[in-house]
Amino acid sequence: MVMCKTILDALERIAPKRLVEEWDNSGLLIGSPAHRTERVLVALDVTDAVVTRAMEKKADMIVAHHPVIFKPLKHIRTDLSIGARIQTLLKHGIAVAAAHTNLDIARGGVNDVLAEAIGLEQVSSFVLTEQHKDGTTESLGRVGSLLAPMRIEDFAETIKEALPVTYVRMVKVGERTVRKVAICSGSGAEFIGKAAFLGADAYVTGDVRYHDAQQAMEFGMHVIDAGHFGTEFPIVRRLAERLQHELETVKGEVEILCDDVSHDVFTVV
Repeated sequence: MVMCKTILDALERIAPKRLVEEWDNSGLLIGSPAHRTERVLVALDVTDAVVTRAMEKKADMIVAHHPVIFKPLKHIRTDLSIGARIQTLLKHGIAVAAAHTNLDIARGGVNDVLAEAIGLEQVSSFVLTEQHKDGTTESLGRVGSLLAPMRIEDFAETIKEALPVTYVRMVKVGERTVRKVAICSGSGAEFIGKAAFLGADAYVTGDVRYHDAQQAMEFGMHVIDAGHFGTEFPIVRRLAERLQHELETVKGEVEILCDDVSHDVFTVV
């Protein structure tokens, strides 16, 4: 058993808080750094199903990508879902931490895992958030190249097979071959213009709206919407593995578990 702070320190080495976007809410959100921790459940979201799973597994802490508390709370009403969830977590002594935009930006984080999954090579920065004096950069997304050019239909099929999805949505613009690809996990439709400006043949993200798709067509760039869940859930297992590695010195004192109950909220009928 270790203190919650030990987990937080490991998380800091993986996804430093200095990378957190100004509008974000990452870090320890429920509990105390002194909280005694024996089992940690890594998840994408802190849903009721994940909280139930944490209780079943006797987890003392949840490390999630999405913050359980995002917007400021003016009240904690236990007759509403967020209030009831917080009450359950406190009642069962389960601490909660989030690594959100810092894990999106971090090397080896959400976007690098997504790039690896869909087969991108020569990966570099996309949507810069910071440029250091030595010329290195931090970015929300990534841009890279496929090993060989593909038809957009074949690339869409590759993504569907690589990610935890049953479907993807495709915006096809003519017969343009796909080689250069920009990505932004989660909800990145606002960066469609940036991807087109970089000369991307295709842009992969989630939560693409109708007018976003129209904009992409005007730019002559394909878009694959693989969903918010689909583009981000692969980080769960990788984050668990990295936490396990960072906690090697306390091996045997803390167990890292993966969320095995979550699924995309969207289905196609």
